[in-house]
Amino acid sequence: MDTKLIGRQRELGDIDKYVSDQKSHFIAVYGRRRVGKTFLIRKAFQDEFTFYTTGIAKGSLKEQLATFSIALKKYFGDETVPIPKTWIDAFALLIEKLEADTSKKKVIFLDELPWMDNRNSRFINALDYFWNSWASGKSDILLIVCGSSASWMMNKLIKNKGGLYNRVTGRIKLNPFTLRETKLYLESLGCQYDEFQCIQAYMCFGGIPFYLSHFNKDWSASQNINMLCFAENALLKREYYVLYQSLFDNPENHIAIAEAIASKNKGMLRSEIAKRSGLTDGGGLTRILIELEESGFIRKYYNFNKISREAIYQLTDLFSLFHLSFLNKPQINDDNTWLNMINTPKQNTWSGYAFEILCILHSHEIKQELGIAGILSHISTWQNKAAQIDLVIDRSDNVINVIEIKFSNSEYTITKDYDLKLRNKLQEFKESTKTQKALWLVMLTTFGLKNGPYNGIVQRSITADIFFK
Repeated sequence: MDTKLIGRQRELGDIDKYVSDQKSHFIAVYGRRRVGKTFLIRKAFQDEFTFYTTGIAKGSLKEQLATFSIALKKYFGDETVPIPKTWIDAFALLIEKLEADTSKKKVIFLDELPWMDNRNSRFINALDYFWNSWASGKSDILLIVCGSSASWMMNKLIKNKGGLYNRVTGRIKLNPFTLRETKLYLESLGCQYDEFQCIQAYMCFGGIPFYLSHFNKDWSASQNINMLCFAENALLKREYYVLYQSLFDNPENHIAIAEAIASKNKGMLRSEIAKRSGLTDGGGLTRILIELEESGFIRKYYNFNKISREAIYQLTDLFSLFHLSFLNKPQINDDNTWLNMINTPKQNTWSGYAFEILCILHSHEIKQELGIAGILSHISTWQNKAAQIDLVIDRSDNVINVIEIKFSNSEYTITKDYDLKLRNKLQEFKESTKTQKALWLVMLTTFGLKNGPYNGIVQRSITADIFFK
């Protein structure tokens, strides 16, 4: 399990650039829990570090320093290394060992950095001392720090206002797998799934490698979803709460805001979020929204033709959406709960919305398929009281792609009633926005459109297989 690195080509290219550069670098690697940050760095360097250590979850200062000392003994072969009393002492010992090392490039990997920063430990001061007083003046140091706590990584490190201000020379934000990478990863585990089963898995788990790594190759995607989330003692039944607790300080407010946003499919205005969550509309709300967005839980977008203060926030973390749809309320579960839900109205409603989010997350692939990747464009959604449009691509060449997204288990049929609905959407959009651009309707479906008399309104039909190219 987990022996092969899938995707991550851009991140590997960035790492190669830092390694080959003739100066020292301070690289921050961050991303949500279970996305594969540690795995990426360990594979990129094939576990050949000059020094590597990791923080201990909820460990005391004494335990963190003892772990640091053990790592010093291991990597420098010196059993006389004492247990430092402070973080300044710890980094002083590291400097002493590194100065005696003759390697051309010295790679220091500090994993789960936020866990090392106990209250009153003055860890940040010591890290400041290590980088500013010594490492930054060298040409052979590659300091890589990693952490799942988005709030800590952003506030204490990347946006540090003290001695580490603007000292991070490189940032690698590790995102979940794309749908194509998810299929490749599942295949590496021996899961012989078609594209539809990969889509089902993605709509639940959002391309998080750790979740996918527990798939049983002898089970279908639905069977795996059932056993990982609904069976007695299921591995991921409580993952939602652990996820937010691992990422954010005081996660209750982050959860409240995420759940408020999730209550409205197309998203909410900031004022609506404050009212729904019960939180004050001030600086605290701003910080939480930024942290949720930076961690990939929500997206901030603007309704077509609206001014900037009308920003809308939408939940785009598919695992959170899945949990809030099916696992957030007490219910009677047995070993076949998810399987018994197949094709029920509740699951079908969720599938439609989750597929929309999946498509939004893969908007680059949509633009590539439409042949407009090189055209300057702006992606948004649109709605008024009479109609709504799933995805709008406003192009600089005087065309707007109006994209209607539909999830189904087979070819989708445009009926007479639906044809009228589509025509009404286009008319409402044109009149409301007063656009003079050409409107081209694109149908994005799982399996394409079934031949019928009402397909004429569609300028282009594309299917979910574009996400696997």
